Amino acid sequence: MEEKKKQTPKRGPQAPWPWQSLIWYLPLMFLLLWLWQDVWTSLAVQTIPYSQFKDHLARGEVRECVITEDAIEGRIVPKAPASKTTGEAQAARAGKQGERAASEDQPTKTAGRETGAAQHPPGPVRPFVFRTVRVEDPKLVEQLEAAGVKFTGVRPGLMSQVMLAWVLPLGLMMLLWFFVFRRIGTAGQAVMNIGKSKARLVADKDTGVTFDDVAGCDEAKVELAEVVDFLKSPDRYAKLGAKIPKGLLLVGPPGTGKTLLARAIAGEAKVPFFSISGSDFVEMFVGVGAARVRDLFEQAKRHAPCIVFIDEIDAIGRQRGVHVGAVNDEREQTLNQLLVEMDGFEPNTGVILVAATNRPEVLDRALLRPGRFDRQVVVDVPDLEGRRAILEIHARNKPLAPDVDLSQIARATPGFSGADLANIMNEAALLAARRGSKTIAQQDLEEAVEKVVAGPERRSRRLDEEEKRRVAYHEVGHALVAAWSPHADPVHKISIVPRGRGALGYTLQLPEEQQYLLTRAELLDRIKGLLGGRAAEEIVFGDVSTGAQNDLERATALARQMVCTYGMSDAVGLMHCAGARPQFLPEADGSHQYDCSEETARQIDKEVQRILTEAYNGAKQILQTHRDLIERVAERLIQQETIDQATFHELIGRAPPAGRRAASVAMET
Repeated sequence: MEEKKKQTPKRGPQAPWPWQSLIWYLPLMFLLLWLWQDVWTSLAVQTIPYSQFKDHLARGEVRECVITEDAIEGRIVPKAPASKTTGEAQAARAGKQGERAASEDQPTKTAGRETGAAQHPPGPVRPFVFRTVRVEDPKLVEQLEAAGVKFTGVRPGLMSQVMLAWVLPLGLMMLLWFFVFRRIGTAGQAVMNIGKSKARLVADKDTGVTFDDVAGCDEAKVELAEVVDFLKSPDRYAKLGAKIPKGLLLVGPPGTGKTLLARAIAGEAKVPFFSISGSDFVEMFVGVGAARVRDLFEQAKRHAPCIVFIDEIDAIGRQRGVHVGAVNDEREQTLNQLLVEMDGFEPNTGVILVAATNRPEVLDRALLRPGRFDRQVVVDVPDLEGRRAILEIHARNKPLAPDVDLSQIARATPGFSGADLANIMNEAALLAARRGSKTIAQQDLEEAVEKVVAGPERRSRRLDEEEKRRVAYHEVGHALVAAWSPHADPVHKISIVPRGRGALGYTLQLPEEQQYLLTRAELLDRIKGLLGGRAAEEIVFGDVSTGAQNDLERATALARQMVCTYGMSDAVGLMHCAGARPQFLPEADGSHQYDCSEETARQIDKEVQRILTEAYNGAKQILQTHRDLIERVAERLIQQETIDQATFHELIGRAPPAGRRAASVAMET
């Protein structure tokens, strides 16, 4: 029963009541009160002059009225002009002429009265409620009695006058006042709570994720299983004097499942799970991040045992140094507070900090020392068995056709992360739905792999016959050089269907087994295969095009790595000449920073040029030896636009080499 009790959240200090705003509020209140009494009333009651009221009274159009001390209110029903006979009209005209002659001596007094009594006001004739200001008129009562008007006098009641004129408008003003200042008070509380942690607490102890939902990182799960066992039975470790690690750092490339592993730890241990990003600590105000760190650990201790997960911790855990600017000061203060809080943990309190990053090389050393992040768990891209297990997990709720072979898809996706494999399964489901199929076939999965690797097909991009032939010979050059290179990857598919943003064709090479090391001969064969497309264009057409841009870029980067990073050059030697690079993130532009003298840099450029030249000459030699095969395969490719592995090796009369490891895609851009 005690576990089900909910803790009442503590409210922050309320903002003081802003009485200074009354200076602006009171004029607004009197303005609205005036609008209520005058403008709003004028919309329902028509105010007329007293002279017009007397004209309506003279015509007998006033039916009833209420006479007060300063106003007359009532109801007027205008009379419609009635049709007259000829005799009556003549009599009326004669009477008017007599009246006109009799009134020549007093034109000013009778003109207005005659006009008001004889003419009806223009516009539609309809009843209306009127109001006029009362003037001193002693004969008013006699005229009302003569016209047969029902009238009465009213003395205004004090309560009704106060309620309508003051209480009701003031009540509306007070409601508006409370509403506005309540919103202001809420904003004030938000400002006061700026130092509160933004960590999201998974209320249910069951996060819905267990180790069964995570695949491809068995070694990491073994490391984390000990943490789960401690959270389940901490007394067993405390009796032996063992101390559980205070912090676990998950490092690895993006998309490998670091966040999923952290949720699986909480799901297995059935403990609360706090989730927050490193960027949530940093604000424009200095000191806010440190306050949020303190609040986060206070909440964690109240919910112990629990897990605190900080994603992208490199946002606040970078190496400290001498910086200028409030942002750097804020980040360093946040890091200092995090270091203090982690050292302030008492042994076996049940609060475990799990963090994730793909930039471990930039983290501060004080953060990685024993006693803070005691363990670093590497979550790398999965191997062949791991990829197959990940595909099986993401295929649980998807109907697969009987011909689906997930092992073949796993072999075709080396270097793919868990997020990439999940994307492949989703793309395959979308392709199957587009075809109108009820199951996902092997063809959908293979098409999804090609879509992720090379981009979606763009059949709307029309190529003329000359460009189509050039692209076909270019891709055939890649394939033939790879087929006659002993260390190249087997050709899986050749296509001249445009894909992605700039690829007019592609040659897909897939491995048959996993490999973690590459020899010098394998790297040279890979460079040779990348330059095969340009070599084929020169042999067939006698000229080259811009289609080899991507091939040259990748071949140059690979040759520069051989010289600067791997020490595979006799001229430069065993020196490591490249600058520091991210461990898990590639360079944005693929460039290298030299860590050597200018003379050595010139030697590096010459050696890179030599490697590319030798590889290009080797590719041309292979293609010139098999010149007839270029024409045969290119003609079939132009007809079908796509050639699979079996058709390609049937055309060249050669079985695919076995035991190749790393996949590559040569594209014409």
